[in-house]
Amino acid sequence: MTNKMKPSSPYSKVPSYLLWLLPGAFLGMFFFFPLTRITQLSFARIEGKALAGLWEVFKSPTISRVVSFTFKQAFLSTILTLAVGLPGAYLFGKFQFRGKKILRALTGVPFVMPTLVVAAGFYAFLGPNGWVNEVLMQILKLETPPIQFVNSFAAILTAHVFYNTTIVLRVVGDYWSRLDPQLEQAARVLGANRWKTLWEITLPLLLPAIAASSLLVFIFDFTSFGVVLVLGGPLFATLEVEIYYQTISLFNLPLAATLSLLQIVFTLILTILYTRLTRRINQPVQLSSREKSQRPLTSPRSRILAGIMIVFLLVFLISPLASLGLKSFSGSDPGSPPTLSFYRALGENPRESLFYVPPTTALGVSLGYGLITVILALGLGLPAAWALAKRNLTLLDKILDPVLMLPLGTSAVTLGLGFLVALDTPPLNLRTSPLLVPIAHTLVAFPFVVRSLTPALASIQPKLRQAAAVLGASPRRITREIDLPLIGRALLVAATFAFTISIGEFGASSLITRPEYPTVPVVIYRLLSRPGALNYGQAMALSTILMVTTLGGMLLMEYFRVGDVGEF
Repeated sequence: MTNKMKPSSPYSKVPSYLLWLLPGAFLGMFFFFPLTRITQLSFARIEGKALAGLWEVFKSPTISRVVSFTFKQAFLSTILTLAVGLPGAYLFGKFQFRGKKILRALTGVPFVMPTLVVAAGFYAFLGPNGWVNEVLMQILKLETPPIQFVNSFAAILTAHVFYNTTIVLRVVGDYWSRLDPQLEQAARVLGANRWKTLWEITLPLLLPAIAASSLLVFIFDFTSFGVVLVLGGPLFATLEVEIYYQTISLFNLPLAATLSLLQIVFTLILTILYTRLTRRINQPVQLSSREKSQRPLTSPRSRILAGIMIVFLLVFLISPLASLGLKSFSGSDPGSPPTLSFYRALGENPRESLFYVPPTTALGVSLGYGLITVILALGLGLPAAWALAKRNLTLLDKILDPVLMLPLGTSAVTLGLGFLVALDTPPLNLRTSPLLVPIAHTLVAFPFVVRSLTPALASIQPKLRQAAAVLGASPRRITREIDLPLIGRALLVAATFAFTISIGEFGASSLITRPEYPTVPVVIYRLLSRPGALNYGQAMALSTILMVTTLGGMLLMEYFRVGDVGEF
């Protein structure tokens, strides 16, 4: 692709530092400043021995095992995710079939589901009282569950694959769908068989997309918290879980801060590699339209293989969530008929406590936080995306591009404590402000918004702007009447992504949410931590409501999604 054909951003002549001013200020104020403050506070408690925490990491066998296990489980989870996702990516990338958009939306639901909801889903499906064990116990006439799934290494790996398969489906599948099929056809004409064409033509072309998706999956697995904490049990701990344990249980802030910094360094290295690979993905060797590269499922063999893959994806990715929904309608007693009692109980206050916050209030709070998050994330993400969509990136652009991903790889516990420590004095006295929660949610949603908008902005042909300028349109009018209408669908996708992420976020919310303004995931955690069938049933009902809301958001994203752009 020549420079004349490369699209430029609408503000290609605007200095990068102006476009980064607002996003940079937000990250500096609400990300780097809290992390700096808590690090300073932590190291100040060890009487000036700044390297003591780092030395403790290397000399402690326990911490060494935690670091080793963090890399081990992330590596194995990534390999398994590729094994599950690549066949599905081929299906999504090379074929058109009825119900494809719905299937794509369904496979994306686990990625934005809260950890507690997914954990509850796996408990409802494979737990001691789950549907699978109940059926097997009845068939085999057993008194104890035959499948011991929870609190195991297998549960961690399975949940990670469950979460991240959609990354491979979307990143690799979208890239695959844009490769010109004439490249493979030319190889076949020259005598290469199907497997030789795959190994020598297709896979080398797909390597940047496979590597980028693998790095992104590894980052999410590397920073895993809820999955290991809830499904792994007390025998397994990643860096994130150890940070939580050292902070909450032992109050060892120096060690927690050291582990957090170690985690950030690894994450920064991985995100730098990821952003470089995504630039190659956005400019593949030879582009093709989806209509040209994708074909219908016509042969019996392709239909059978596609059917097997579709059934596997639905069973693997939908069964835990479907089990969760069924549990929300099952009565308190085993074998009782379906009931809405758990849903009706969400608005009740059985003990008539003045301090009781009904779960229905949490629904309204989460919706409000979600709307604020959408406004903040779009306001910050749009100028950053414009800066990254320029033809010639400046040094500042290249530096800040991977920095945007850092909030995704930072300990939510450390970030929450940083908020409480740093944002307690004027003019940033936000410790008791409800705005602290949507600010934290924006930090998580902001990278996804930028990744959704940047390819859409870069795809705008500069000739359209040039024609408008020749006709006398001002830069502001060009932006308003040319750029914004063209990226309108991408804006809707980004807004929906930010909203679904906000209503499902749990890690940071659990630390900074005010008791009178809880979010839905926080209430679910409270209900799950209390004994009793009613509390468990209410947790299932709330989880189901959250799951349905997330599914609606994913369907909207698929409907408004621009066909050839967007990383997610």
